[in-house]
Amino acid sequence: MQAAVQWPWALPFIGLLLSIAIGPLLAPELWRLHHGKIAFMWSALTVAPLAALHGIPAALSALAHATFGEYLSFIIMVTTLYVVAGGILVTGGLLGTPLVNTAILAFGTVIASIVGTTGAAMILIRPLLRANSGRLHNMHVVVFFIFLAANIGGTLSPLGNPPLFVGFLHGIDFLWTATHLWRQTALTAALVLAAFVVIDVWYYRQDRRVAVVGEKPSKQPIKVNGLVNLVLIVLIVGTILLSAVWKSGIAFDIYDTRLELQDIGRDVALVAIAVASLVFTPDEHRERNGFTWEPIFEVAKLFAGIFVCIVPVTAMLRMGGAGPFSWVLALTTGEAGEPRNAAYFWLSGALSAILDNAPTYLVFFELAGGDAATLMGELAPTLTAISMGAVYMGALTYIGNAPNFMIHAIAAERGVKMPSFFGYMMWSGAVLLPVFAIVTYVFLIRPPL
Repeated sequence: MQAAVQWPWALPFIGLLLSIAIGPLLAPELWRLHHGKIAFMWSALTVAPLAALHGIPAALSALAHATFGEYLSFIIMVTTLYVVAGGILVTGGLLGTPLVNTAILAFGTVIASIVGTTGAAMILIRPLLRANSGRLHNMHVVVFFIFLAANIGGTLSPLGNPPLFVGFLHGIDFLWTATHLWRQTALTAALVLAAFVVIDVWYYRQDRRVAVVGEKPSKQPIKVNGLVNLVLIVLIVGTILLSAVWKSGIAFDIYDTRLELQDIGRDVALVAIAVASLVFTPDEHRERNGFTWEPIFEVAKLFAGIFVCIVPVTAMLRMGGAGPFSWVLALTTGEAGEPRNAAYFWLSGALSAILDNAPTYLVFFELAGGDAATLMGELAPTLTAISMGAVYMGALTYIGNAPNFMIHAIAAERGVKMPSFFGYMMWSGAVLLPVFAIVTYVFLIRPPL
């Protein structure tokens, strides 16, 4: 079936992307009420032709792989982190000054590799929104928070971002990313933070010309409530690590999708952790956080459609030189057969921005040889480029990484006038593309000193 996959199969995915981009802009109320149905429609337009042309078993196999092989584990992990982090209540006298905002963004960047980008985003987004609720201009604060805490910060461990976890499962050492990517990540984060400081100071001064910025600072000390959820985050990290190192040798097959016992156990444990958070966290903490289920419902519906619609697109990528993307993949190899690491960085990043970044990482991982020992050794610059692209450039669009959409939904729900899909891309392009160009020159093109 893979040999028959050609570019028209990507049309439902393109249609879904355009719906996500244009729907909230042209018909916001219609989109709010029916985005799940729209995602289902594009998914049906992917699966139905597959069943008609290749048979129902082929369609069920593709649907099972998208659902059981990828989507369920993804949404369970994201939901668990959303629930647990939503039970952590930070109170006290936070006021959205440039200094406070920069400190929160920097802290989120640091902890993202420890608790994951979803965990960092969900822990800090609500305190950040409360701190800036009195600002006339606060949208840019959320945009930069997406850049840093929800993406760039998750580069230094397999726990930080799904693509790196895929690499860990394929033999990359746990500490490899930290030892090989810390300089690139430090420079990238520093440049983006510097841009934020300049922009936030400018907006802050504009705000003060109109009115005193924010409410009067609370004299309450900063306090973290719901500490049981910090313990549960540790359990989440331990559960994920255990599932990676435990090889049970037991697996179940669902329409050609192999489900390992350790993966099933991990997902069950994560659901139990989410339930424990709901049981042991006082309802008051979630109420004061403004916790609702709507943001995660929106993510679940839209990403269900994305995971189904990208099946043929991923298949075309896996066809390599024999597929429709051969001209793109050829750019990664020089005339003498040597890898072009700058091309690996930009191509893996650009595709990660519009596709799910975990399978995109895996495609380029395999394109570079797929041998973990070689990629950590002589081809370490290539793996570095792939890893940076898959993680950093997830910040280029709202769908590049799951926390992006959740942060957008939470901020919009709190009254922040978030940019549209294309409006966000204007922000990300203006801020991030020059930074990525500098990183490309410093680490991927310039001869080492």
